[in-house]
Amino acid sequence: MTARLYVIPGSHPSMSARLMLEHKGIPYARTDLIPVVAKGVLRAARFPRATVPALTFDGRRIQGSREIARALDELRPQPPLFPSDPAGREAVEIAERWGDEQLQSVPRRLVWWALARDHAPLESFSKGARLGVPVGLAVKTSPPIVWAASRLNDSKDARVRTDLAALPGLLDVIDGWIDEGLLNGEQLNAADFQIAPSVRLLMSMDDLRPAIEGRPAGRMASRVAPDFPGRVPPVLPATWLPAEMQPAAAT
Repeated sequence: MTARLYVIPGSHPSMSARLMLEHKGIPYARTDLIPVVAKGVLRAARFPRATVPALTFDGRRIQGSREIARALDELRPQPPLFPSDPAGREAVEIAERWGDEQLQSVPRRLVWWALARDHAPLESFSKGARLGVPVGLAVKTSPPIVWAASRLNDSKDARVRTDLAALPGLLDVIDGWIDEGLLNGEQLNAADFQIAPSVRLLMSMDDLRPAIEGRPAGRMASRVAPDFPGRVPPVLPATWLPAEMQPAAAT
């Protein structure tokens, strides 16, 4: 049976689901949705929540990257997304939950903040997507959607500045897990697929990529999610960037 995955182009949780399906060798069809508008489509498709990623597979409707990871291990055990030993599984689940609850919202807020100031990069995030309308037209008519998405994600100046101040510490956590062997091991796990797309979305921003791509977190993200669409030209005020992420420090 072919799975059907509902995604939003450039969505890092959607990329997590795509990578896990490919890791399992499960064929799937993809339905690309427009942000905000996606909520109505998912409701019409009888999903219980208005969020992506959303997956239909083996007669089931599954939403959320963490829920999808567990369902895929149940439906297609090999290769596993979670270690078989209890201690190893617990460690992966802790990192996976952190990636979902602590990290995931940061790149989302930063990118929507940037897109609210320049809609043009939206086209780069839609590379390869089939939205039902020409991508150029979708970008031209995007201002109300960008405004709504920015509000939904609380992409305000003060929140973005707080996120940027916290970002070096978040990357340190990922680097630490890589050093321990929990992430970026020979056998990728659910935490790798949860965290890597968030780091790749951060790296889509020209302001941040130089300070991330050379560190362990950046190298892991490029390995796990090598083909992540989107590029946001410099837009962040230099004074908002932490000292260790300033251009001079990155080089």
